Amino acid sequence: MAGLDLTGRTAIVTGASRGIGLAVAKAIAAAGGNVVLTSRSQESADAAAAEVGGTAIGIAAHAVDEEAARRCVDVTLDRFGSLDILVNNAGTNPSFGPIIDQDHARFAKTFDVNLWAPVLWTGLVTKAWMGEHGGAVVNTASIGGMAFEANIGLYNASKAALIHVTKQLALELSPKVRVNAVAPGVVRTKLAEALWKEHEQAVSASTALGRIGEPEDIASAVAFLVSDAASWITGETMVIDGGQLLGDALPFRQGAQLGV
Repeated sequence: MAGLDLTGRTAIVTGASRGIGLAVAKAIAAAGGNVVLTSRSQESADAAAAEVGGTAIGIAAHAVDEEAARRCVDVTLDRFGSLDILVNNAGTNPSFGPIIDQDHARFAKTFDVNLWAPVLWTGLVTKAWMGEHGGAVVNTASIGGMAFEANIGLYNASKAALIHVTKQLALELSPKVRVNAVAPGVVRTKLAEALWKEHEQAVSASTALGRIGEPEDIASAVAFLVSDAASWITGETMVIDGGQLLGDALPFRQGAQLGV
């Protein structure tokens, strides 16, 4: 599809040293775009950029470090001359258990990385380039922001807030900047290991499409959302979960097998 051609466009992908972020960087590069990958360390950023290849570069920038974020934006514009795409992918989940059992440090870290960082980076790229020239922003949310689960309520609350902020920014930055989000289900990443590693077969069996997600599943959706093929889409959150949000698929399959 011609609309998916990103030739000549430049993207920053935060938290791109592995998992969904790295897959997104590869997808954008495969569509012809220039990619700047961020990670907390220069070594991991460089390694990820080398894996993407082409014009990709890595920059050390912790997502909540405003000085590092500003430097990353400046370097991107100096190197490539434009900043057309921002993927706010960096995320964290340092908390586990009921919300009322979490301390302020865990609360602050969760919301700083998962909510404040996307606001920070979106503001910087808008003021530096997109506000005048246009662009597309995609935030990595989660289906957890649309549901309720034991023990990861604080993380889910931060993603629910990000979904809301996505809509708010879509209005505030219109018509120049499109702002959307993706909401992955259980995906084969390090961050989500606790949700699948010890029981992948059971999770896959209960998922409508019969498997957990791969980073590339999310990357394909992001590449679409930042492309001209999605030029009339803003303020939306695309669920990419193989049907997990629908609920347990097993009873439906069993009923079909029994002919009921």
